[in-house]
Amino acid sequence: MSHWNPCYRRVMRQYLDFEKPVAELENKIAELRQMAKDGEGINIADEIGKLSDKAEKQLRAAYTKLTPWQKVMVARHAQRPRALDYFRGLLEDYTPLAGDRLGHDDQAIVGGLARFRGQAVMVIGTERGFDMESRLRHNFGMPKPEGYRKAQRLVEMAGRFGLPILTFIDTSGAWPGIDAEERGQAQAIARSTDCCLRAPVPLVAIIIGEGGSGGAVALGAGDRVLMLEHSIYSVIAPEGAASILWRDPKQASTAAEALKLTAQDLLKLRLIDRIIPEPIGGAQRFPDEAIAAVGDAIGDVLAELVPFEGEALVAKRREKFLAMGRDAL
Repeated sequence: MSHWNPCYRRVMRQYLDFEKPVAELENKIAELRQMAKDGEGINIADEIGKLSDKAEKQLRAAYTKLTPWQKVMVARHAQRPRALDYFRGLLEDYTPLAGDRLGHDDQAIVGGLARFRGQAVMVIGTERGFDMESRLRHNFGMPKPEGYRKAQRLVEMAGRFGLPILTFIDTSGAWPGIDAEERGQAQAIARSTDCCLRAPVPLVAIIIGEGGSGGAVALGAGDRVLMLEHSIYSVIAPEGAASILWRDPKQASTAAEALKLTAQDLLKLRLIDRIIPEPIGGAQRFPDEAIAAVGDAIGDVLAELVPFEGEALVAKRREKFLAMGRDAL
């Protein structure tokens, strides 16, 4: 991919609390493999095979019955693929576009022109970063008003040139600082949402990790909204809801249950359109497989949407979101 600056590096695997039994088994497997490597004549392949089978069964069992709070932990996993990883894995000829044309460039939102399986597209994503340096550069994936103005510029450009839009969403929410509020954060989010709703081209939104509050909705008003199996999408973080409702952040797991923030809950409520399966152990364990699955899902829905004319797309998109409100009532 041209103009690609890799942002993601694989490091030693990090385990979540509920994965500790798997971690113990995999550490034991690593020790045995090292013993076999160091000691001549030692054959412990059978033992390694048994432990590997046991670890896989435990991992499968854990991931088939995740609680909403465990889903939150998976969605936030530090090694989960980021927006730029999907750009690298799915796009060709990616040319980033910077700035809001008012003097600012918020790197919490990244995007530009590219080709997806031969189709010219506009891509936009919220980028968290993968280490402290990149997280600071991308403001931990929390956009400021200038980031949303950049997104608006790219959406409007795509509309002018008839380019389908792909948005990759992974944010805990818009930046909540006083500086952002002073520069019109709420207005910027509302205008971005409006731009997406009015775009006369196909718009596919994919929740790849955490879809938090208006910061996610600003890029999520698409013809099709897809979610990875273990991603989350919510009006507020569980910790924030727990602080408001119970005045106790320790009630976050209870709040996660009540918020109905999992992909499975949201599909039942018809607030999203499709769940993209993840490999056993989550996208963070097998990122290439997860990225490929997202690409296949995008290919399917783009094929459905591309034949529609601009006015028809806007009308169907408007009706889709109005129906959510009517169904809720």
